[in-house]
Amino acid sequence: MEQATDSVQPGGQFLTRGHAAARRVVCRAIQSERPPHALLIVGPRGVGKTTLALDLAAGLSCLAADPASRPCRSCTACRKVASNNHPDVHVVQPEGAGEQIRISQVQRLTSELALTAMEGRFRIAVIAAAQRMNPDAQNALLKTLEEPGPATCLVLCADDAAHLLPTVISRAARLRLAPLPTRALAALLTAEGLAEAPRARALAVAAGGRPGLAIRLSGQADALLARSRISRMLLDLPDADRRTRLAAASDLISDGAVIAAAVRGEVPSAATRLQPLERRQAVTTVLGIWREVGRDLAMTAHQQGSKARDLDLLDDLLEAAPRIDLGAMRRFLDRVDGLVLAIEGYASPELTLDSLLLDWPRPRVSAADAA
Repeated sequence: MEQATDSVQPGGQFLTRGHAAARRVVCRAIQSERPPHALLIVGPRGVGKTTLALDLAAGLSCLAADPASRPCRSCTACRKVASNNHPDVHVVQPEGAGEQIRISQVQRLTSELALTAMEGRFRIAVIAAAQRMNPDAQNALLKTLEEPGPATCLVLCADDAAHLLPTVISRAARLRLAPLPTRALAALLTAEGLAEAPRARALAVAAGGRPGLAIRLSGQADALLARSRISRMLLDLPDADRRTRLAAASDLISDGAVIAAAVRGEVPSAATRLQPLERRQAVTTVLGIWREVGRDLAMTAHQQGSKARDLDLLDDLLEAAPRIDLGAMRRFLDRVDGLVLAIEGYASPELTLDSLLLDWPRPRVSAADAA
């Protein structure tokens, strides 16, 4: 299902921004009234997976007479989906301190899906952050995936399919959402009236090409400033001594918490009162920015500074790039990727951050500098 044809054009009012090919796929399922019994939407957090899933749910539930006009966003069914009180549409999200989807949640969902639709044509379930289902929950879902009820559509939205059981993945059609190019997302934000051109580019960079995240950040000026502070601090640290590097951890966590809270649509707690989950998310946010800064440094070192994501940092990148050891940078970025997963698996975020601060590659010393 990852391939879309150009013969079907979205005619309804989709909330998904960008992702034209994926929207055509979903539109085709709505207009034909033949959705897959299970659909796995994969892509980074904030790219628009759940929004697309709810577009599908609204379109399949919509009461508009013309399938090409679904979802119409004005009928009773569309309004119920939007307010999350449609009896045939069920949304499951992670719960509790560990942000897990547990077996009890899945068991309730499968019981609901076994019933006949009450108001619409389909029973629809959307599992947000499906990668947070523990193994017992995933196994509890298998029977529904293997023997779906009539007129049932189950949509799993996952940041990374690697966390799902192969038996779950194999029973679902698959649709991948990739981040949008910075220029395309900036143009979208400008067209939507969410930001003027310079700020739209800054939002697109901060969101890493993810439309949903960019829209959330558009009303969060503090988050953009926090991201800029993190990037500039990371560019300053290669020349810093051990004590200065370790002292930076507190400010990095504080700014990471501001951004993570904006992503969640919340006001951040004071840095000294962050809950364990908030600290984990703050450090994960910092590591994501760190990966982008490292990539931009490597691109600039390869004389490709124009391809850097954050052109506001170009002068700093041009100054730092000639002294970059590209081999050390590649090894460091590989380590960052692995540690993001480790933090999600309950490694200590503070110790992880301290370790990376100490290992952030130091600039090469040229012969002239040595002399």
